[in-house]
Amino acid sequence: MNYLIGIIGLFVTLFLAWLVSNNKRRIKIRPIIVMIIIQFLLGFILLRTDAGNWLIKGIANGFGELLKFAGQGVDFVFGGLVNNQQMSFFMSVLLPIIFISALIGILQHWRILPIIISSIGYVLSKINGMGKLESYNGVASAILGQSEVFISVKRQLGKLPSHRLYTLCASAMSTVSMSIVGSYMVLIKPEYVVTAIVLNLFGGFIIASIINPYTVSKEEDEIKIEENEKKQSFFEVLGEYIMDGFRVAFTVAAMLIGFVAIIAMINALFNAIFGITFQEVMGYIFAPIAFLMGVPWNSAVDAGSIMATKLVTNEFVAMTNLSQGHFHFSERTNAIVSVFLVSFANFSSIGIIAGAVKSLNAEKGNVVARFGLKLVYGATLVSFLTAIMVGLIY
Repeated sequence: MNYLIGIIGLFVTLFLAWLVSNNKRRIKIRPIIVMIIIQFLLGFILLRTDAGNWLIKGIANGFGELLKFAGQGVDFVFGGLVNNQQMSFFMSVLLPIIFISALIGILQHWRILPIIISSIGYVLSKINGMGKLESYNGVASAILGQSEVFISVKRQLGKLPSHRLYTLCASAMSTVSMSIVGSYMVLIKPEYVVTAIVLNLFGGFIIASIINPYTVSKEEDEIKIEENEKKQSFFEVLGEYIMDGFRVAFTVAAMLIGFVAIIAMINALFNAIFGITFQEVMGYIFAPIAFLMGVPWNSAVDAGSIMATKLVTNEFVAMTNLSQGHFHFSERTNAIVSVFLVSFANFSSIGIIAGAVKSLNAEKGNVVARFGLKLVYGATLVSFLTAIMVGLIY
């Protein structure tokens, strides 16, 4: 029965993407089928094989060690402010972002990350039937982040037609930044984080290939990775990325304070007027979608409320709700909901991405703002697709 529901959910997701397609006749069926098969196989390897478990355990242990190193820096500055045996979300989850961001800056400066990103992007372009730039951007978004990735391709932004720009922005919204992956692993299981990142990469290409099909000519198919005009020293780069991480950590903290407080207020108002919280209302709306993802009906409303929270606020708020243990989900349901949360697909990301592009090219930033809702729609379908795959595998 689970397989039947999952297959129905898969076709419903693809159909919802087809409904808003720019050009239904130009959709390339073969690459989509190949990527769906690859998605399933990679998910199966990561979640159901010893090799996948070993790989994920190694990645989790690696991030665990990095978080310990980050903790030493946090303790040096803020030690003694937190009671023993109690976790401070800001210090344990957000501040380590600064250290991870610094590491990314080091790998960027040594030209290690650009080589890795370009190589993987080139291989993916042979699979997904898209351009090298789109494939590069999909990988780069998962490492650099949804706003920083546009800096690396800023020389090409002005020449990009709107359909290619949509694909780049959709990739950025469908993934997450490597600088905050460690923070996710504090809130949900590392295997779900790693699996979601891998499956979202292919899911982004699948949904974009349906919503926004096109063919890139050889003349257009080029990658020009942006480098600083002025060569920066190692410590200049390190200081820049440390401050970038600092801004991300405090921006997320501010967003969380505002969103959590607003949700609490809205829940109280709804409860006082209607006898039901706003999140419960959203849970009923999203319950059918959760059911098609593979969540049992008796858990679909609770799962739907978490999914809706992520969409209208952000993934950190939703992950925090899930990690607090108020929901008695089975391990399979927990896996499905967790992978759904690992992406930037929410309404606030429209402003982040449009603002990032506008800061580099004002005209293209306005173009991004115009198709903002379609970006969220497509990126959310990517999350549905990943969650459905995990439901079929688990």
